[in-house]
Amino acid sequence: MTKPETQMMLSTLWAALKGAPDDLGCFTETGDGAWASCFSVSDLASASIGAAGLALGEWLAINNVPAPKIEVDRRLASLWFASSVRPIGWQLPPAWDAIAGDYQTADGWIRLHTNAEHHRKAALAVLGTPPDRQKVAAAVKTWRADALETAVVEAGGCAAQMRTQAEWRSHPQGQAVMNEPLVWLEQTDRSNIRPHTINPARPLQGIRVLDLTRVLAGPTATRFLAGYGADVLRLDPLFWEEPSLEAEMTVGKHCARIDLTSEVGRAHFCTLLEGADICVSGYRSDALERLGLGAQARQRIRPGLIDVSLTAYGWTGPWAERRGFDSLVQMSSGIAAQGMMTFGTDHPKPLPVQALDYAVGYLLAAAALRGLSERQKTGHGCRFRTSLARMAGVLMQHPQAVEEQSPFASKTDEDFEAKTEQTAWGEAKRLKSALHVNGTPMFWDIAAGAIGRHEARWQNNSDGITP
Repeated sequence: MTKPETQMMLSTLWAALKGAPDDLGCFTETGDGAWASCFSVSDLASASIGAAGLALGEWLAINNVPAPKIEVDRRLASLWFASSVRPIGWQLPPAWDAIAGDYQTADGWIRLHTNAEHHRKAALAVLGTPPDRQKVAAAVKTWRADALETAVVEAGGCAAQMRTQAEWRSHPQGQAVMNEPLVWLEQTDRSNIRPHTINPARPLQGIRVLDLTRVLAGPTATRFLAGYGADVLRLDPLFWEEPSLEAEMTVGKHCARIDLTSEVGRAHFCTLLEGADICVSGYRSDALERLGLGAQARQRIRPGLIDVSLTAYGWTGPWAERRGFDSLVQMSSGIAAQGMMTFGTDHPKPLPVQALDYAVGYLLAAAALRGLSERQKTGHGCRFRTSLARMAGVLMQHPQAVEEQSPFASKTDEDFEAKTEQTAWGEAKRLKSALHVNGTPMFWDIAAGAIGRHEARWQNNSDGITP
């Protein structure tokens, strides 16, 4: 039976996507349990995966496949918000580098995000310390949190002062982002899209997805689309590395590198974009604009494109162009401070998983699918955009009291698929899908591997919808 909080969240997400209210009747939640958290993380997990499922069901129905029932397993949905891979005989790299984490300042707390080498160098340069955690902690204690946050960000790094919810609501960026819709969308130019017949078992076969995202939210969206047959081409900068997430986020995708700062790279990108149906981007709001590849340019290059974008802190306000990650948004928006208060800890208490990233990822996947359905009906392309900070606003409307929590057991063998996946690092098991759609299983045709391992080109496609 669907939990009331799950149903409320799903209604919020589906309404933001301009989905038909009647579609909500197709959704059912099974299972029980909840992450131990001050907010309803497990409800958000079920609801966001459910929104992607409803959008998939709509795409099936518009292509003359009987509208299916959409069922989400609450336990599996919650587990997918943590990790989906169980290595066999090998280990995943650490999720965080040695410097990343929360530090006490002279007047509060701050989080440094230093997984990327250039972000780590920026933070260490501001603090004037070597990469030694104890020396970093001692240096941080001499700073006010807001001053250090500003200094690190201005140096090109990533940091976030811990603020309460009240402080975030009064902050100019908090006010700006909460005045934005959860999902901003607009219809764009028409394109010549020919009707086609889909295979219900692989309903996105022939759909080309250009993936310009990193870390968790965007890759979650494109992993979902790949799981139903989409041809996903992930493009990373020449310098980018994220070893801790490759096994998690590259499954089902062709992964290449491209230098968008060069004329040759931009020209090649435009060629790839001309053949795409969907483009998912997770750069800062000004980054692609500065390269001449902003939203309007992308539509000119590919009329009818389904263009889906996210940022960390929103699209308006003084932080619209700020670098950010899920853990930083949790600190800025009051989530970590509320966790500290709810659980009575003496340090920031974030969510047990990076729920903003994953929820936004499934929301982006749902947006892409809704865009395909609308284009199939009208011939028009569309643009969607959202942010981690705006999703934080949704989650914080659903507090969860300690006595309401019913933690579930750790992962068991029954949670994983029987089939073994041969990744680039060795054998692994992957979680069973949390989403069940009759006749339409989720699976991936490409095993997980290192980013940048393929050529930056589309694969041969004999049954695509791209003209």
